[in-house]
Amino acid sequence: MKTTIILLINILTGNLLFAQSDKIVTAGTIEYEKSVNMFALGREMLKSVQTNSMMSPIYEQAFDQYQKNRPQFGVVKSTLTFGNNKTLYTPGKTDNVTPFMGSALVIGQYNTVYTDLSANKRVVQKDILDDHYLLTDSLSKIKWKIIGGSEDIAGYPCREAHGVIQDSVYIVAFFTDRIRINSGPESFSGLPGMILKLLLPHEHITYTATKVIPEVVPAKPIAPPIKGKPLNNKQLFDMVKRFGSYGKFYML
Repeated sequence: MKTTIILLINILTGNLLFAQSDKIVTAGTIEYEKSVNMFALGREMLKSVQTNSMMSPIYEQAFDQYQKNRPQFGVVKSTLTFGNNKTLYTPGKTDNVTPFMGSALVIGQYNTVYTDLSANKRVVQKDILDDHYLLTDSLSKIKWKIIGGSEDIAGYPCREAHGVIQDSVYIVAFFTDRIRINSGPESFSGLPGMILKLLLPHEHITYTATKVIPEVVPAKPIAPPIKGKPLNNKQLFDMVKRFGSYGKFYML
């Protein structure tokens, strides 16, 4: 009798979990973690100073100490609120991450991103050198290709897709059609569902959803940021090109 009861409980629990994971979500909040491999970035920094034979040993020693005293991955949090075919991505602070040399530009989170998918519009508040700017334009154009991979993320089954942005930045995404809004972290969108995991392999960056909080409707209206000086994409490019190859992180 006891065995039968346990079996029934397991079946009912399994059915309940399946029903929860099978539920279609149209509004809510997603918590993300942005993880950056600081050691991989540090090794790339060292390569850039190898031509300076006098400074190389100093940088090597500094990097050795960095690896001994700091975690390999810098992790910062963010949230995405969604509903009514609109989203608002809000980054968390990066104060708890110690960069090595120029890696501060990579770990940083600069964008508060509002998207109106029905209107094909986004408004991005960009924080650049302690100044706020507002970029208003159409949604990012990403060349996606859905492939056969799959992964379970935050309790949702996801399919794998590969894409390219800015003509050269390679990205890998895992998205779920159980969340019926074609969006994701930062300005990444364009897949038939919500992106719950996003990798920029060559930049050593991964965004991963850690929690999905479904709601019937958004807790408060989703509205664009309004603080900042207006600018367009050309003005943004001219502004950040001083940062060299790392300027692309301001362009995301």
